[in-house]
Amino acid sequence: MSGIVLGLGLLLVVAILIAIFRVSTLLGIAKKEGQPRVGKANGINAFLLILFLIGSMALLFWYSYTHFDSYNLPLASEHGAVTDRLFWITMAVTGVVFLITQILLLTFPFKYQYKETNKALYFPDNNKLELIWTLVPAVVLSLLVFSGWKAWVDIMDKAPDDSEQIEVMGYQFAWAVRYGGTDKELGDSDFRLIDLDNRMGIDFSDRNAHDDFLATEIHVPKGKNVQFKIRATDVIHSVYAPHFRLQMNAVPGMPTSFWFVPTKTTAEMRDELGNENFNYELVCNKICGRGHFAMRYLIIVDEPEDYEKWYKEQQSWLKLNPDYMSKVPEELREVAAISAGIDGTTD
Repeated sequence: MSGIVLGLGLLLVVAILIAIFRVSTLLGIAKKEGQPRVGKANGINAFLLILFLIGSMALLFWYSYTHFDSYNLPLASEHGAVTDRLFWITMAVTGVVFLITQILLLTFPFKYQYKETNKALYFPDNNKLELIWTLVPAVVLSLLVFSGWKAWVDIMDKAPDDSEQIEVMGYQFAWAVRYGGTDKELGDSDFRLIDLDNRMGIDFSDRNAHDDFLATEIHVPKGKNVQFKIRATDVIHSVYAPHFRLQMNAVPGMPTSFWFVPTKTTAEMRDELGNENFNYELVCNKICGRGHFAMRYLIIVDEPEDYEKWYKEQQSWLKLNPDYMSKVPEELREVAAISAGIDGTTD
């Protein structure tokens, strides 16, 4: 709050100085003193630019020092270390260039301000200088782009076969999450089967779908490969979990995926932050409509044994919705009942 007040105060001071300068200039013109005041006006402008340079740089370094830990959220995934490193490398390169250019931009008007005795230097071109300021940025940007491309390819590589598969589907304005059940295999789905109850459009003609279950919160195991299989039913949403450096669009008609390895349980992150109320969250990072704000889903990172215990306690969607047995092909109903754990049976 104090930073906002300070910033508004500085803006007010700058606005007042600009207003005073404009009034004094207009008065000078009205008194036919505009021409003699040109040099003085340039001197004032140049001096104000130096003050702005000093003040803005001081504010920049103060804010960066006091809020350094707020630049990135605490990290909780393996690949996140790569993206964070690229972020800071990019920040360092662009930050140095920004500082140099701003210092030159705001000091040159002071150094080369108007004076009657000054004469302009004829400087038509300099091939060596043009070559330097073309090649250096090109090489630096190429290295940054190549590093980012390599990291992207590694992160988006095929998920390991032993990954925990979790389907995440976005719709206005909520998420639906499905697990593969006891066989750890997600069954097929069909958008034509979506209704108010079967929100995921689970296709029960596929044997792997019989034991699938939906969860009201996402549980993932620490240190294990986790793959999110992502889709949407209406508009573009975005699966965003910032602590895992995870973001992937959910596009209608175009399934996407993202895999990662969680490195800190929810309990460990709470201890690290000293906040017993902390929770990982999945949110929508696209403005998908008036209810966009409601698209939040709890993510809980468990120790592997706790995750397996939670997983085994879940009941299949078919067991919780036995009326849908009528939608299972007749020749598969007995197998489906066993897989779904209906009538006290288990697979």
